[in-house]
Amino acid sequence: MRIKNKKGFIAIFITILIMIVVVSVGLGLSILVVNSQRILINAVSSKKVYYLTEIGVEDALLRLRQNPQMTSFSYAFNLEGGTVNVGISDVLGGSRTILSSANIGSRIKKIKAVYTILSSEASFFYGVQVGEGGMEIGNNARVKGNVFSNGTISSSNKGYIDNNVVVANNGNKIKNLEIGGDALSYSCENCKITGDLTYVSGGTISGCIVSGSTFVRTEKINPEPLPIPESQIINWKQEGLSGGVINNNVVYNSVTGSLGPVQIGTPSAPKNLEITNNARVKITGTVYVTGNIIISNNAVLELDSGYGSTSGVILADGRITLKNNAILRGSGHPGSYVLILSTNPSLDPSYPAILVGNNAQGAIFYTTSGLIYLSNNMKAREVTGYKIKINNNAEVEYESGLQNVYFSSGPGGSWTIESWKVVE
Repeated sequence: MRIKNKKGFIAIFITILIMIVVVSVGLGLSILVVNSQRILINAVSSKKVYYLTEIGVEDALLRLRQNPQMTSFSYAFNLEGGTVNVGISDVLGGSRTILSSANIGSRIKKIKAVYTILSSEASFFYGVQVGEGGMEIGNNARVKGNVFSNGTISSSNKGYIDNNVVVANNGNKIKNLEIGGDALSYSCENCKITGDLTYVSGGTISGCIVSGSTFVRTEKINPEPLPIPESQIINWKQEGLSGGVINNNVVYNSVTGSLGPVQIGTPSAPKNLEITNNARVKITGTVYVTGNIIISNNAVLELDSGYGSTSGVILADGRITLKNNAILRGSGHPGSYVLILSTNPSLDPSYPAILVGNNAQGAIFYTTSGLIYLSNNMKAREVTGYKIKINNNAEVEYESGLQNVYFSSGPGGSWTIESWKVVE
């Protein structure tokens, strides 16, 4: 009897033990299934929130392609149970930033994309940069910035340079200047220098007043090339040509209009551009003139607002003349300038490659091999040329933003994605 009772007890115990094991396994499997489901749900949700964030960027790009000139803009939309917030910045330095953020429950993803206009860059590190032709400064003419020249800088009476001056190449000199910073030149003659003077062994110092110290160096001062290569100028001419050719002279007289991209004339049959008598012309793309350019009599030439913070180019194979209160402007955004460039080789002061006078203002002036002649109270932001003559009372006032200037083909220029990355 006891044996039977023991057997019954053992059977009940084993049954209970098996039930406990079965229940434990069942619970374990249930927990595993629930955790697997949670992991799967999290993975699906993470993927979904990421794709929603990408959709936000793609939506912004679509809006920008439809309206490249839009200003900064933020908006939100709901999709697939989540919320997407998108911010589009203004154009800065030729780029826009797109920030897209998606939220599903507590799951958040952020993607930042940089959308960049295809542009060329030129760096103007000096208020004035001069080639081997050197620079002449008239009485009371002034450069508010640094000057670098591969040739002699001289004044017939007294010219002013507010910051540092460097004159490269042996045999060159600075003469009759009042310099607000340091000076580095092979020789120095009749100058007043607020900072230090460094000259090259073999050079001479005559009649110079130096407030700082005077040093001598044995090494030659090396020249620097002008900042825009010939290949870039050719590219700009091609940009103008891409908009078509006008085979006659173009004149804006007391009217309002727009121009560019365009080529005016051909190298074998040059044609001219004239903007005069209060005319107002907006540049909507690169303008290449095979002949001469004249802007005069209160005429205004400005970049279209679609350039944003990038700059535009007007170039000519002929001579460029700006006089009688001609006004040149960028797009109205910080960092936007209009570059006036001539490839004409004339060094004759009576017929220079670029003549700027009578209060013409608001541009970068550039020659590859000719003379830039600045006269009669004019103002410029930056001047670079093979040879420069600054007449009485003319002024160059450098802006620091010119160290990195981006030139685009215009509001309709091509844009590309520069970067695309998850930031959170």
